[in-house]
Amino acid sequence: MMLPAAAPAWTGRTDVVVVGTGAAGLSALLHLAAAGVDCVAVTRGEVTDSATAWAQGGLAAVWDDGDTLASHVADTLTAGAGLCDAGVVSDLVASAPGAIRRLIGLGARFDRASAGGLDLHLEGGHSARRIIHADGDATGAEIERALWASLSSALEGSRTRVMTGTRLVDVLTDPDGRACGVRLLDADGQVGELLAGAVVLATGGIGQLWPVTSNPLGATGDGVAAALRAGAEVRDLEFMQFHPTVLADADAGSRGVLVSEAVRGEGAWLVDDAGRRIMAGVHPLLELAPRDVVSAAIMAHLERTGAPHVWLDATFFGRAKWEAHFPGILALCRGRGVDPVTQRIPVHPAAHYACGGVAADLHGRTSVPGLYAVGEVAATGVHGANRLASNSLTEALVAGDRVGALLAAEASSRPGAGPAVAGDRLGTLFADGDRTRQSVSARHPSVEADLQSAAGAIENGGRVVDPAFLPELRGWMQREAFVSRTGSGLAALGAALAAAPVVAGPVDDASLTATNLHAVATVVAAAAAERTESRGAHRRSDFPVTAHTWERRIAVRLTEGGLELTSTPLAIAERTAA
Repeated sequence: MMLPAAAPAWTGRTDVVVVGTGAAGLSALLHLAAAGVDCVAVTRGEVTDSATAWAQGGLAAVWDDGDTLASHVADTLTAGAGLCDAGVVSDLVASAPGAIRRLIGLGARFDRASAGGLDLHLEGGHSARRIIHADGDATGAEIERALWASLSSALEGSRTRVMTGTRLVDVLTDPDGRACGVRLLDADGQVGELLAGAVVLATGGIGQLWPVTSNPLGATGDGVAAALRAGAEVRDLEFMQFHPTVLADADAGSRGVLVSEAVRGEGAWLVDDAGRRIMAGVHPLLELAPRDVVSAAIMAHLERTGAPHVWLDATFFGRAKWEAHFPGILALCRGRGVDPVTQRIPVHPAAHYACGGVAADLHGRTSVPGLYAVGEVAATGVHGANRLASNSLTEALVAGDRVGALLAAEASSRPGAGPAVAGDRLGTLFADGDRTRQSVSARHPSVEADLQSAAGAIENGGRVVDPAFLPELRGWMQREAFVSRTGSGLAALGAALAAAPVVAGPVDDASLTATNLHAVATVVAAAAAERTESRGAHRRSDFPVTAHTWERRIAVRLTEGGLELTSTPLAIAERTAA
């Protein structure tokens, strides 16, 4: 299943194509360039236009003797609300210090304490100070700088090329269902096809589904949607994390000003208009409770009182601390007319991080041979139902490093083999095997017709979604798929998705955005309707209890018959940390 597109204006061939140049993509590219692999990096804007570069938070890793790997694992599992793969979490936590040491070896500069060691901070959900920062609140920008500087120096004389201003349209598959390249929309607006032996998706998240998000403009679910159309399994997309402290600013537009978890880690309070603490009596960790808990508490207060926002009070920090620890946040807030040194910051939850994505392991391997997914686009089992603060950049570094090493080793073992490409590149669906699957239609007749109709638009029988539908789509997502959901609201969302206006192809930049966001919204709605409980970042006001019977992951595939959902209980090995 592919989108209608113009005939390719150009074609190319490479061993590996990496789509996305954040922490995960650049980490993979470093390995491939060093190994001399023929490789193409594709980025939607400039290389550094990534969610990584925007990240204010830090890197989570056990770094000193006062902390333990077991504690970091336990904190991650607690935040994940029973849906983390404990073995994968243990693997990540054990690998995190080494990934950071490699990054330091590449020239990354992190904040130091007075004694000379790394300055470790505390963030929500963590039981120890284990968060590593750069320039206070510019950790992501420093990671991006260090990785890109290293790759830039390695490009000369390498077989790695970089295509900027180029967007993923579809993953190409051969008749056996193996990924064999990508269809791209280049900077000149032309469609091209790049054949490859392996495709790595490092495309980031889906935050642009909502009207206010901390995500960059490119977070339009391109990787998830393309993987879905290629037959890949996607998982856990009902768990969208809404960051509790985004500046409440009517003029925020497409980028909300994130006020990092680290501000609360240093002691800031969430208060109401009268100065009463919002989190008092809600959770023993107060403002440092997991993000899903804090966001839910804020929204409950706003719904109860009718207030447009709550307040984050860090005025007691003083000017020196603000300027030393959070200069970026200070500048952004002041640019919006709020001075945190003397004023409380008006905040509310906003779309932040997709805990789900393309089902993959920590080496990026997906259900489609030859297709890999790393970073936020992937669902590895690390985050479960709610991501622990500052685990995302750590995961991106580890997974990107691993997939790069894996593909570099494979390329060196078969020099000149090139990609396996057959004549028909439209592809076939990944085989279901022996797994028992059930269409959404069988379990949710109230939303079945609408969601399956919406799924038909994903298949796109020569049609694409009208870009004019985007504001309406985002409005529906904000009302019915935000911090709290209901079955009736999800049914209304499904009806709106089914009625989305379509236009004739071929796809262009604007319609690609609308079509991909529509596809991802359809999967989010289906999975959220399926999960009749409240857990982590998924809250159902009509099913407010966390149910033991729902310690299951919801996977979705797109078939010629529509969406097929599978809910699979966690195995004993997944529940038990190694």
